[in-house]
Amino acid sequence: MNLSKLFLMISVIAGFLLLTPDTAKAQVNGQGGDVGLGVMLGEPTGISAKIWNNERSAFALGAAWSFGRYDAIHLHGDYILHSWFSEVEQGSLAFYYGIGARLALGDPDTHIGVRVPLGLNYIVPDSQIGLFVEAVPVLDLTPSTDFDGNGALGIRYYF
Repeated sequence: MNLSKLFLMISVIAGFLLLTPDTAKAQVNGQGGDVGLGVMLGEPTGISAKIWNNERSAFALGAAWSFGRYDAIHLHGDYILHSWFSEVEQGSLAFYYGIGARLALGDPDTHIGVRVPLGLNYIVPDSQIGLFVEAVPVLDLTPSTDFDGNGALGIRYYF
């Protein structure tokens, strides 16, 4: 892996975390705080972060490796909204949707696209753990217009 690409990936994640306002605790029925950090497995596979703004909206970030057709470092950031299910006996379950951007740093091409994440988020009761599954249609804008998709299963620890 190119050292400059790794530095760029770490800088982008740190920038998002530092610039996000600290607001009310949004973990519905959970014990954690507003910031979650964990892993996602799928396309792409890597590190996942989530920063809650309130109990309905959040920023989701990813720094990962894309094993798909690009074979590239994959960075994304999404703004997502949650619709909570009221009929859950334990924990909290929400459907989420949003919009975001993706940067796939491949060799030789860099791809920039628009993401539309759709997923489910489950907060484990009386813990600092959140689980998620998502499917994400992607419209690449550069170097050419093309449709793609991402999808992942993940777990985050909230602090």
